[in-house]
This record gives sequence, structure tokens and C-alpha cells, in this order.
Amino acid sequence: MTTTLSGKEIKRIFEQVSPAAVIEISDCAALIKANSLVVISDYLKNNRDQDFNYLNYITATDYFDYFELVYQLTSFQYNRSIIFRIRCHDREKPSVPSITGIWRGADLQEREIFDLFGITFTGHPDMKRIFLWEGFQGYPLRKDFQLK
Repeated sequence: MTTTLSGKEIKRIFEQVSPAAVIEISDCAALIKANSLVVISDYLKNNRDQDFNYLNYITATDYFDYFELVYQLTSFQYNRSIIFRIRCHDREKPSVPSITGIWRGADLQEREIFDLFGITFTGHPDMKRIFLWEGFQGYPLRKDFQLK
């Protein structure tokens, strides 16, 4: 069975790469600054002591005041997983860095989040809708989405 790292373990790992990246921790996750996402992701995948080579998922939630993205990674080498979150407080033009350059599997997941929440992933190679047609007005998974 895969072991999920605790928030304290995650914070210890992240502080090796970006000492000020962690905003808060919970039992099994860490909230990090969005501008630390790429450097931390690169470290988690490419450092031999971490080897988180599989991106399980990226998902998003709208909390009215902010959007929160959740990332889960797995290291098959060490049989463990890690969960971390980032927040985006801009509702008009929400944007976070893309990690498609680190995990190619992030491509469709980031496009899905863009399509349904309107969160743009800067640096994404093909940021366009995949479910809804071009010209569709709004983002259906936002709390403020109005059916017409």
C-alpha cells in the first residue's frame, strides 16, 4: 500500500528547495505559494531521493474568495504519495504556472481546469478548451456560473 506523506514531512522536503514556499500544512498536505510550483515540482520529479515520477491528478475547487488547485504525485520507487495545494485569488484572470514541461500528463488536466474553471496555466503549450466549444460563455464549475 502506498504511504501518503504527512504535512510535516512535505514541509521538510519543500524547505530544502524553496524555504519560504510553504504557507500552511495539514495532516496530509501542504499549501504552497504558486510561484514555487515549478521549482518544487521539478525537484520532486528529478531528485533521486524523491522520484515522484507519476502525476496522479490535478483538480480545482472554487471557494468564492479563491480557487484552490490540488496536486497528487506518486513515487513508485519509494511507494509513497504526496499532496500539495496552491491558491489563486484573482477571479477576473486566474492564472498559475503550468507543469506540463515536468509531467506531460498535466496537459489534459490543466486544459480541463481551464475549460471548466477559467484558470489559465502560464507556459502551457496549447491552452484551449477541450470539452466546450470555442465561444462558450463562462466556466460551468465556477460557483458564480449562471445558466441562461
